[in-house]
Amino acid sequence: MYFSLQLMNKTDAINLPVDGILDLHMFRPRDVKDLVPDYINECRKKGIREIYLIHGKGKGILRRSVHAILERIPEVVSFCPAPENFGGWGATVVKI
Repeated sequence: MYFSLQLMNKTDAINLPVDGILDLHMFRPRDVKDLVPDYINECRKKGIREIYLIHGKGKGILRRSVHAILERIPEVVSFCPAPENFGGWGATVVKI
């Protein structure tokens, strides 16, 4: 199953697999605020209850943005840094 995403200022949609793993590296920070809730909703519909959001380590700006978004989504039960073998603080595990 794929999730079709229309990004801001783009005419073509992007198809993303709904498999519980979303790599945010290819998206602009301004796209993430809509992408993360929409992706979580698609995972919920598919019955996926554990999601990995890969945001990278860097300076932590994208990670903080993602965590702020997650705090506002009612379906999110919890989130935490991924285990070291799954990216450590460069990814976030989300439970819905």
